Amino acid sequence: MEYQPINLQEKLGRISELWSPRIIARMNDYHFKLAKLHGEFIWHDHPETDEVFLVLKGTLEIEFRDGKVTLNEGEIYVVPKGVEHKPFAENECHIMLIEPAGTVNTGEIVDAHTAPNDVWI
Repeated sequence: MEYQPINLQEKLGRISELWSPRIIARMNDYHFKLAKLHGEFIWHDHPETDEVFLVLKGTLEIEFRDGKVTLNEGEIYVVPKGVEHKPFAENECHIMLIEPAGTVNTGEIVDAHTAPNDVWI
């Protein structure tokens, strides 16, 4: 077996599509995903799971129906399961998502924003 670290910057360099998370690692039943964001996403929730956002570069706002949280580089936020939210990045932002394997980026909504699931880089 070969032991190799995962280089986040190298993996991010391979992502060209916005709002399309890519898997970089698996731990038990959880995926670690990287994504590049810019602009506004859609309102959605994840009824069965919490969702972790870790900002690697830039600033991310997560709007809720009753407020918002702003995350800067190096900050993390856990959106509780079932809480409707809408991410927004005024400028390009790089994030890591940590969520159960198979979690769809738009929750139960299927539309043009729904990214292919289970894509590894």
